Amino acid sequence: MKLTDAQLEQFDRDGFLILPSLFDPKEVEAINAELPALFAEDRVDNVREKGGGIVRTAMNLHARNDVFAKLVRHPRLLEPALQILDGDVYLQQVKVNAKEAYTGEIWQWHYDFAHHHNEDGNPLPLALNVHLFLDECNPFNGALWFIPGSHKAHDGRNLAKSALDTETTSYELWTVDHETVGRMIEAGGIVPAHGPAGTVLIFGELMVHGSPNNMSPWPRHIFSTIYNPISNRQTTFKRPDWQHGRDFTPTRPLPDDCLRERAA
Repeated sequence: MKLTDAQLEQFDRDGFLILPSLFDPKEVEAINAELPALFAEDRVDNVREKGGGIVRTAMNLHARNDVFAKLVRHPRLLEPALQILDGDVYLQQVKVNAKEAYTGEIWQWHYDFAHHHNEDGNPLPLALNVHLFLDECNPFNGALWFIPGSHKAHDGRNLAKSALDTETTSYELWTVDHETVGRMIEAGGIVPAHGPAGTVLIFGELMVHGSPNNMSPWPRHIFSTIYNPISNRQTTFKRPDWQHGRDFTPTRPLPDDCLRERAA
């Protein structure tokens, strides 16, 4: 699958791209069918909410489950990443971020390069987030919020100030201070990433984003792969491999129907 010139121009301008209904309902159903057993596992790479035992993010899924091992190589996810990054990539991180009904907690305002640079030693802000909505993301169930153009408000040499927040949630996060966020929002506004299940979302790691609590009766699960150029791989190894993969083998796409066996 290739992005059009117009889509590439939009990605460069806004910093993110929403591709509605790229996966069909049967494919999404096959993926979702794997989640209950994975979430039930008592293991360190199932990070649970601070306020209880509910899974906040389930990580390293491609090493735990055959469906997710295929999904990270699906051409509708991988080929746009290869097109944007123009070189071989490895799987830096694979997870499902969950916001369960009534209980899903906030993700603070942040940009991913602060985490990947400070914790993992990624030299440059080149890694790419490619998300797949496993539920409808709507105005009420904790959809992601983006500040359009915020990826151009700073760069790899002149980064927005970020500090490690170890208190707000169960997942430590390098967050952007409110004054900086306010200036960025004044310049670019806020855009929510809404769409039906099966929608694909692409954004780079200088994009400032976050998401509010889920106060609705509808769950919100998003599959996330971070593809990083092998030339930009991590240089420090403070975090375990389930948080930042250490297999730097080039990731190659599978056939487009690789999920259909489960979806039939």
